[in-house]
Amino acid sequence: MAVLLGVISQAIALVLLVPVVVLFVECAAAMLGHRRMERELSPRPSIAILIPAYNEASGIGATLAALIPQLSPEDRLVVIADNCDDDTATIAREMGARVVERFDQERRGKGYALDFGLKSLQANPPEVVIVVDADCSVESGTIEKIARQAMTYTRPIQAIYLMTRPASLGAKEAVSLLAFTVKNWVRPVGLDRLGIPCLLTGTGMAFPWAVIQTVSLASGNIVEDMKLGLDLALAGHPPMLCSEARVMGVLPQQAHAAKSQRTRWEHGHLQTLLTQVPRLVAAAIQTRRLDLVAIALDLSVPPLSLLVLLWLVAMILALIAGWLEGSLIPIFITVLEGILILTAILLSWAKFARQDLPLRTLLSVPLYVLWKIPLYFAFLVKPQSKWVRTERDTVDSPNS
Repeated sequence: MAVLLGVISQAIALVLLVPVVVLFVECAAAMLGHRRMERELSPRPSIAILIPAYNEASGIGATLAALIPQLSPEDRLVVIADNCDDDTATIAREMGARVVERFDQERRGKGYALDFGLKSLQANPPEVVIVVDADCSVESGTIEKIARQAMTYTRPIQAIYLMTRPASLGAKEAVSLLAFTVKNWVRPVGLDRLGIPCLLTGTGMAFPWAVIQTVSLASGNIVEDMKLGLDLALAGHPPMLCSEARVMGVLPQQAHAAKSQRTRWEHGHLQTLLTQVPRLVAAAIQTRRLDLVAIALDLSVPPLSLLVLLWLVAMILALIAGWLEGSLIPIFITVLEGILILTAILLSWAKFARQDLPLRTLLSVPLYVLWKIPLYFAFLVKPQSKWVRTERDTVDSPNS
């Protein structure tokens, strides 16, 4: 029995080593200098901005107010009012956006809304389509930067998507903000420094018209943006980061909304990891594309809190196996993994989050991991598979 436990603990430690090393390499690479563009950027292309919106009356005015100054007279701003029963469409029209309304209670989700919006552009398509979520603020200059880069490289472009620091910053919010920063800023920047494609993160995404036509968007996938990026990569159009462009979202302050959002994101991430990593590896072998291997490795890294939890379990098993059997190899491997995870987090905090998050935030990580255990247990019992919109906090709209 002791021998079997030793073999199991060593196998778990070795499997866990893959995502841990990937996380460390990505975070370490993010410490390097900026990667220079290989080409001179094209002139500003014709642009259409699609904003899928489901009952976003409380915040869409602020989103549009940040976008409109960035548009040229030739650009189009299209709001897809998707199954709305509030004033979303009215507010968007009053602010000058073109509104297309969609009503379909059976096929619900962002993917279906975007597909509907794209079809509305087919008669006179733009050169570049940009997708922005209805609850985000697009920083000045972002639209032109990602549109020009998309046109230059004929690839999907992802702006850095971050969350603003909430006024009331509790331990959960602080660690969540740090985890979000690592996932959406530090790791994509590290991939960019290494010349590796990134994943799509949901908003601030630019697509050449010819590229977005190569895949289907009509899907109720709960992490439709991540799946879209993988489909585009498999079709020969791997996404690319624009580290100079930024879109800001807001962490939900309501406990129920925060839990709902994290459940959808993390269950979707895990489902995608389990189903798409084998698909990417098989395609990489068949086509001999190393970029698909790199994307598969990046996708193999689970959410940060889950990775820490898995490491704790591996460490406990290694210590028990060492005590019963005297095997030290699993202990050495898991200690090394712990050092790599801690170093990756410290490097990320020091360069990317120190101004917004105090160092004591790291002390809350164990409590945050414990808080997430029911979420991961729910994934094992009944994973979320249906798209559910996150409840919005009330914000002041320019038209309210």
